[in-house]
Amino acid sequence: MQEPGEEVKPAAAPLAADPEDPSHALLHVPVNVRSMSLVMLAVLASLAILHWAAAFFIPVMVGFLFSYALSPIVDWLERWRVPRAVSAAVLILGILGGAGASLYSFSDDANELVGSLPQAARKLRDSLKSHNGRQESALGTVQKAAAQLEQAAKEASPATPTARGVQRVVIEKPAFDLRDYLWSGTLGLASLIGQITVVTFLTYFLLLSGDTFRRKLVKITGRTLSDKKITVQALDEIHGQIQRYLLVQLFASLLVGVTTALAFWALGLEHAAVWGFAAAILNLVPYIGSVLVTGAAGLIAFVQFGSVNMAMAVAGVSLLINTLEGNLLVPWLTSRAGRMNPVAVFIGVLGWGWLWGVWGLLLGIPILMVVKAVCDRVDDLKPIGELLGT
Repeated sequence: MQEPGEEVKPAAAPLAADPEDPSHALLHVPVNVRSMSLVMLAVLASLAILHWAAAFFIPVMVGFLFSYALSPIVDWLERWRVPRAVSAAVLILGILGGAGASLYSFSDDANELVGSLPQAARKLRDSLKSHNGRQESALGTVQKAAAQLEQAAKEASPATPTARGVQRVVIEKPAFDLRDYLWSGTLGLASLIGQITVVTFLTYFLLLSGDTFRRKLVKITGRTLSDKKITVQALDEIHGQIQRYLLVQLFASLLVGVTTALAFWALGLEHAAVWGFAAAILNLVPYIGSVLVTGAAGLIAFVQFGSVNMAMAVAGVSLLINTLEGNLLVPWLTSRAGRMNPVAVFIGVLGWGWLWGVWGLLLGIPILMVVKAVCDRVDDLKPIGELLGT
């Protein structure tokens, strides 16, 4: 209590935040351990289900992706009074027929190119052996001296008695069975044909339904008008972002294919058109496709020209094209089209690739776009949307 006549002293200023002293922290964030544990368990369970049911989820995601890509064409034909059933069927059959015709037209060159791979590997191995032989001639004296020293050490050391009752076990590898190889190959081909069939019919039914699935989803999401408006906004954003992303990927693949074909043709590499077609297709697989094209092109160039310099030139040109496209053009266009954080996209694509393999690399970015669009409109999930955004 203040005494009469006592001078009033001002209150002391608050202490500055000290990272070494938690008692002086300025912000306390409450953390519910139980909620975080439940969230972690839910995430782990979701990952386990996605990995276990990959054979179901992958065709469904691919079908939805194709329906997003083809729906503008079907909608445009519907405005010209073409029934959706007819336009969707003609469009899908045209795409399948065009893909088959393209593969058939390049089949001869592709078979010749694949047939030259063993020769390329053998020539590369002989070149490495000759290079190692020159190195061994320089180290021959040292190796002989080391062998003589080792022999002298063995003669000087006392002989160790051989243990009795020890039986030597030799594990023999099973012989190659052609029937098992053909059976596994047949199963893989049947599985691929089955997945293509499932994706084809799913895409057709999605295109045939039009806005039916969208209207039903809006109807069941909420009772109030504001909830339905939020759902419509999220669906519109997902639709627009995926379509822009697919246009970016199509443009980038065509650009890489044409540029690769022209560059290889200028360098004199055989089957330049096949290399361009392969580069355009493999460009859809992030990070792995460009490495495959660069390595294979450099190997084939070494066989054709017989020169390491030409092989390095072909591989360097391919690497330069894919580097400029993958590190400058596509990230810039993708960030503008989907407003995604490049670092989050890179980490997310690696995660989906670990979960689903090559299909995860193909579907990772569209899935992240869907997750961001949903998280931006759910109050509790907005931090995740902020993390994925630019």
